[in-house]
Amino acid sequence: MSKGSFPQNFLNRELGLLEFNRRVLAQAEDAAVPLLERLKYLCIVSSNLDEFFEIRVAGLKEQIKLGGIAAGPDGLEAAQVMKRLFDPTHQLIGRQYQLFNEELVPALAAQGIRFLRRTHWNDAQQAWVKEFFLRDVMPVLTPIGLDPAHPFPRVLNKSLNFAVELQGKDAFGRNSAKAIVQAPRVLPRAIPMPPEIAGCPHGFVFLSSILHAHVGELFAGMTVQGCYQFRVTRNSDLFVDEEEMKNLRISLQGELPQRHFGDAVRLEVADNCPQELAEFLLQQFELGADDLFRVHGPVNLVRLMGIPDKVDRPDLKFAPFVPGMPALLQKKGADMFKVIRKGDVLLHHPYQSFKPVIDFIQQAASDPEVVAIRQTVYRTGADSELMESLIAAAKRGKEVTVVVELLARFDEEANLNWAARLEQVGAHVVYGVVGHKTHAKLLMVVRREDGKLRRYAHLGTGNYHPRTARLYTDFGLFTSNEDICADVNEVFIQLTGLGKASKMRYLWQSPFTLHDKVLEAIRNETLLATAGKRAHIIAKMNALLEPETINALYEASQAGVKVDLIVRGVCALRPGVKGLSENIRVRSLIGRFLEHSRIFYFHRDGKHDVYLASADWMDRNFFRRIETCFPILDKKLKKRVLDEGLKINLQDNVQAWEMDRNGFWHRKRSGRGKPVNAQAALLAAMASAPVQD
Repeated sequence: MSKGSFPQNFLNRELGLLEFNRRVLAQAEDAAVPLLERLKYLCIVSSNLDEFFEIRVAGLKEQIKLGGIAAGPDGLEAAQVMKRLFDPTHQLIGRQYQLFNEELVPALAAQGIRFLRRTHWNDAQQAWVKEFFLRDVMPVLTPIGLDPAHPFPRVLNKSLNFAVELQGKDAFGRNSAKAIVQAPRVLPRAIPMPPEIAGCPHGFVFLSSILHAHVGELFAGMTVQGCYQFRVTRNSDLFVDEEEMKNLRISLQGELPQRHFGDAVRLEVADNCPQELAEFLLQQFELGADDLFRVHGPVNLVRLMGIPDKVDRPDLKFAPFVPGMPALLQKKGADMFKVIRKGDVLLHHPYQSFKPVIDFIQQAASDPEVVAIRQTVYRTGADSELMESLIAAAKRGKEVTVVVELLARFDEEANLNWAARLEQVGAHVVYGVVGHKTHAKLLMVVRREDGKLRRYAHLGTGNYHPRTARLYTDFGLFTSNEDICADVNEVFIQLTGLGKASKMRYLWQSPFTLHDKVLEAIRNETLLATAGKRAHIIAKMNALLEPETINALYEASQAGVKVDLIVRGVCALRPGVKGLSENIRVRSLIGRFLEHSRIFYFHRDGKHDVYLASADWMDRNFFRRIETCFPILDKKLKKRVLDEGLKINLQDNVQAWEMDRNGFWHRKRSGRGKPVNAQAALLAAMASAPVQD
């Protein structure tokens, strides 16, 4: 047994996720970040924490409820993890609201962007708010008085609600002391007020303030003693019994509506909510005192994410840019197939445009020589040119096969809709393999050329999603290499048909070979180091959790292998521990773009193997998903991946963080050296500013 096999050598996943959100919150704290972008980062933390409670905390609670005592690699049982989460979660949320109230709100007000609180409304503002309430809000409200005939309502997941305390009797003589009012989701949470009334260029009124001010209109003849906003977060992990179901699509359609009503896992209330009322709400949702979060401000900061889009202040946002285009594709109407035949094409998003991917599909859809198109879909969005092109191709009689992952978390509904539309036009739609999510990013086109069929492929680290391609860093490779295309074809055969997995020429694939190949590559570096040769591993990913891989990295470090890990999110490996991992360093980049690419480099005695992948080094990616990892064979492109994807990340001393042996992260600073901001440098080198009129 290696030293890495002991629980004390593994860090906890949930605590690691909280640490990640601390790093995101640091972006909102950073005065060097444009002000409206700081507000966005604050909202992103709230969105991340919502999912943290909906999935991770919900899973822990489920384990405790079922009596499970199985411990993770860190040796902690679910109940122990829950206890350790309490203080850091409350501290993180407390700091978030402190930042919002004490720094961001005053800074925004100084720029003419104000949140107008009801205690400061003048007569004109009060009149405008009342008119807005009567016209746009009151007609869609359904107040529910709590009495024997009206039990506590089913409250939607993450919806804004108000607990109202009342005094007096209603028209029927009922003496109800409490009522619940749910704010409709169709209404924005921050409503813009006309500048001439707001007294500033950009004034916003919280929907909660409007309801507070006029909730009495809903209870004629009764006295409102108090009105307190609250929000409940529920378990949102869909349960689909894959052994019992006969049709995944139908099963999922039946399960999706229930997501809004899963077991409650968190209750957020206004900080002025009386303790008695808070305890009443906890009782209704079957929650304990530790599940209560009192907040000083809006209970749903996520809904403020849209404010920057409503404010025309480019000076308070990141500078716009135009993604670059590879030289071979800059000519308008460039023949994608002709370009790819000449050699592999590498795209680095968002610094380079996603448009060639769309062009590739559109050309394939209209090209009479194209006979077949195959693609995997994990996340593509509700509005997608790419999917429309697949539909157009099917209408033209081409063989279109789409592997749609219906269980892509929070994208299930969009994927169901695309699947239905594709089936309507005669495309072959399959849902992958039961028990294994299809997470691989693959696209293949089969074209008739000179009497033969030739295959073209696109393989990527990110989703076929044009919007996220502007926000996430990812690599995509176009190739007509016969061996790689044969491997891609083999993956599609596995996904659509039946039979044993064939041996791949170049691709490493989950759940069959990826884990073994990664371990083999790590252990090969270990052997080289043991023999006194130079050995180096650089791996970039979103998360590192799988114990056997971590143990292999520990053994590599002990043998003298230099290991550089760039892990955006959670990392269970402890770096820098004497006798265990002193040759390993772990860093994370948090910046304008979400670092999403997976890149694996192995020195291999000077051969410099470079792989791109759809998979992180996690149990689920190795064993419960269909994933692909593919080599970069062209020397020039290999150097690009090394330079753009790894080396500059390791040089960053502006947006980089380094993790210590206890799992805490520390911001890297340039000190006396030259500041290196990896994302800014890549933008400057590969993209361009928009042309001014």
